[in-house]
Amino acid sequence: MQASKLINNLKFKKVIPESFEDFSVSLLTQDTREVIGGSIFVAIKGAKADGHKMVQEAVKKGAAMIIAQEKLTEISVPVVYVQNTKKAMAILSSFFYETSSQALRIIGVTGTNGKTTVTHIVEAIFRNLGEKTGLIGTMYRKIDDEILKTKNTTPDIITLQRTLNKMVEKGVSTVAMEVSSIALIQGRVWGIDFDVAVFTNLTQDHLDYHKTMANYEHAKSLLFSQLGNKYTHSGDSKVAVLNIDDPVGERFEADTAAEILTYGIKKEAMIKAGNIEIHSEGTDFDLIVFGEKFHLSVKMVGLFNVYNILAAFAAAYACGVESEDIIGALEKFPGVKGRLQLITSASKVSAIVDYSHTPDGLLNALETINDFAKGKVFCVVGCGGDRDKLKRPKMAKIAVEHSDYPIFTSDNPRSENPQTIIDEMLVGVPEQVEIPTFVNRREAINFAVAMAKPKDIILIAGKGHEDYQIIGDTKHHFDDVEEAKKALYLKEQRD
Repeated sequence: MQASKLINNLKFKKVIPESFEDFSVSLLTQDTREVIGGSIFVAIKGAKADGHKMVQEAVKKGAAMIIAQEKLTEISVPVVYVQNTKKAMAILSSFFYETSSQALRIIGVTGTNGKTTVTHIVEAIFRNLGEKTGLIGTMYRKIDDEILKTKNTTPDIITLQRTLNKMVEKGVSTVAMEVSSIALIQGRVWGIDFDVAVFTNLTQDHLDYHKTMANYEHAKSLLFSQLGNKYTHSGDSKVAVLNIDDPVGERFEADTAAEILTYGIKKEAMIKAGNIEIHSEGTDFDLIVFGEKFHLSVKMVGLFNVYNILAAFAAAYACGVESEDIIGALEKFPGVKGRLQLITSASKVSAIVDYSHTPDGLLNALETINDFAKGKVFCVVGCGGDRDKLKRPKMAKIAVEHSDYPIFTSDNPRSENPQTIIDEMLVGVPEQVEIPTFVNRREAINFAVAMAKPKDIILIAGKGHEDYQIIGDTKHHFDDVEEAKKALYLKEQRD
């Protein structure tokens, strides 16, 4: 695409100089590491770095045009001045990557817990129908069968548009995408044409960023308020899928012009679950869809996973998929790595690895395990550094009240002192209760396994699918599943 044609999509701008030699744009980027000859570099002013200070470096590497919102001097290439470079980047990336989101069916999922599980179930439903699918979220980006690494749950807008464009090229038709609250506030999904938006739930998380729950709720609401504002022919309209059991889900009804599809267990939802039976191998329940009843036996454990299944069912149903086809995929779905992932052993001690890193997530996991545990329940848990400190004593209190043997440890301490994080967790524990604490997460897991007896279950909470531990600025390889398997194997050898 020619530069003049691309920047013509910016309505309010000032180009210095007004006349320049046109060129074919090779790349649009905000990252100087990506710059090649013929690139347009967008100077983004972020929390940690200011792209305006990197313009000279971008030009040296071959950037042929700069998009800026602050005055630049001594620049040898054309500069396009705009009011907001983030908004300009969203507009330019949409057109540079051929408005790819409009060629795809995109299902966005937001909420505190369940996003990863819901998107994986949605993707499995459409793959089961024979479609090529895409997935964007916490664990990776997936284009049909190709797995790409990701830095954030929701990538920056250029990476996102680039990924969607590649999906179109590869013949993908449906994309399931996690949409984080921070991404919504930062405009990372501006210009993305969502067809269905799903709300799972809202509980405490990310208050280090949002400061208040009201701000956090507002961030989530943006997915629904930005969900189209026009009505088209039947079958093409946008749909908001809302958990009606959560009061926030009810409030989001007023935030969107889209058609509403509700799901729940407690209230009279359009799609509902009843007669729920949870056991160690999975969950059985009745699914009621606008009054029509189906019985499901799924391999996923827990009440919160029933909510996840209802959310995914509703998303597919909103896209016109028949109930029987959705149910067929649901009953085959094996679950998601690091989400209540069961690890058994010959010693009859079991471990469960779960991504429960919020108070609500930890409570859900422990309540689920307590429903089927035949022995004692251990809980190895920590809290992340440089993140919401208010949840630390709350998670500690939940671990003490809902497990027989709580053990506190590290979970990505980042720049904080891990012992300080543990001490802040201990504030939520009664003085008379003694908690084993281990700064070294491996030692905590080994201790729990050594203490456990046959039929006991060890919940290793917080990291789930992650295969790293962030200490300072360094990522060290660390996988809870690997560590649990090693510890259980050594226990078998000793016993």
